[in-house]
Amino acid sequence: MAEESYYDILGVKKDASEKEINRAYRKLAAKYHPDINHEPGAEEKFKKINEAHEILSDPQKRSQYDQFGSAGPNADGGFGGFGGQQGYGNFAGGDFGDIFSQFFGGGGRRQADPTAPRQGRDLQYSMTLDFMDAVFGKTTTIKYERDAQCNVCHGTGAKPGKSPETCSRCHGSGVVFTVRRTPLGNIQTQTTCPDCHGTGKIIKPEDQCTKCHGTGHVHERHELEIKVPAGVDDGQQMRLEHQGDAGENGGPYGDLYIVFRVTSSREFRRDGSTIYVDQDISFAQAALGDEVKVKTVHGDVNLKIPAGTQSETNFRLRGKGVPHLNGNGNGDEHVTVHVHTPKNLNKRQKEAMMAFAAASGEEVKGVKKTVLDKLRDAFEDK
Repeated sequence: MAEESYYDILGVKKDASEKEINRAYRKLAAKYHPDINHEPGAEEKFKKINEAHEILSDPQKRSQYDQFGSAGPNADGGFGGFGGQQGYGNFAGGDFGDIFSQFFGGGGRRQADPTAPRQGRDLQYSMTLDFMDAVFGKTTTIKYERDAQCNVCHGTGAKPGKSPETCSRCHGSGVVFTVRRTPLGNIQTQTTCPDCHGTGKIIKPEDQCTKCHGTGHVHERHELEIKVPAGVDDGQQMRLEHQGDAGENGGPYGDLYIVFRVTSSREFRRDGSTIYVDQDISFAQAALGDEVKVKTVHGDVNLKIPAGTQSETNFRLRGKGVPHLNGNGNGDEHVTVHVHTPKNLNKRQKEAMMAFAAASGEEVKGVKKTVLDKLRDAFEDK
């Protein structure tokens, strides 16, 4: 039986033009490419189609073939084989995606390589801090769930001494192509390979790691010691590099983001690095002046109240606020004084206040005494 000629393989006449040869090649390549056609013999047919096109699309090689046949001079590597281009990813100066682009008038964007190393997923951890711990920072240990690289197979998914094999369906690309005929023409779609799930590698069941069962990852409760910086505030977050989930295909771990939730204080109000407090003082302290103890996040300090201080007066205590986050020094504390008006004055207090009013040139009549007031005054006189 005579050997099938390259012209017969492509289904063109011997005097076919270059345009006709390329058109026939694209049509047959789309039909017999191993990513599309899984019938027996399709792969071998595709090799012959690719070999025929390589020869007939080159004017010099075509001329030699027409003169000598497939057993002709072995110039430029001969007629046999793929001219040094093994496999199916690249042929005729372009890849399969380029052929579809030309054939269907495409030119779509290439998708990212699913077999490339990818960083793991970022995780978030919410940490509740006491008010004072947020002010001055603390060192603590946290525990959280994450996917880690298997420490037996080191992420390969295979038993020690075994290695994953290249996926036979996608030939290591991680993707497969399908062509669907529609009223508008043929449409090519690219999907993740169902055999290797996009990794481009296959691990035989008997070669799978017994700990991770071929995934390369294990779920773990991870323990981590962290140093909370002084001055963190409610809602702020801190990024810890490579403390998230393990990466894919040898990629790095993701990051861990710690979000701080700071509890409120009964004594202090905070705005950034500034602390606000309220301080009650008596009428006498406000009028005559005094020195009072005031609370700060750094401990009690003495605050001088000048004579004649009015209620709602604000005093600033420099450097008595919150440490600046990742900076030098502290913020300030603002103290607002409130003059306290006494209630239920006793007889002596009332007499003193009346005397004060008289000395001030004021005529204060007061209010009519109740029976309870009279009884109290009588009791105090005794």
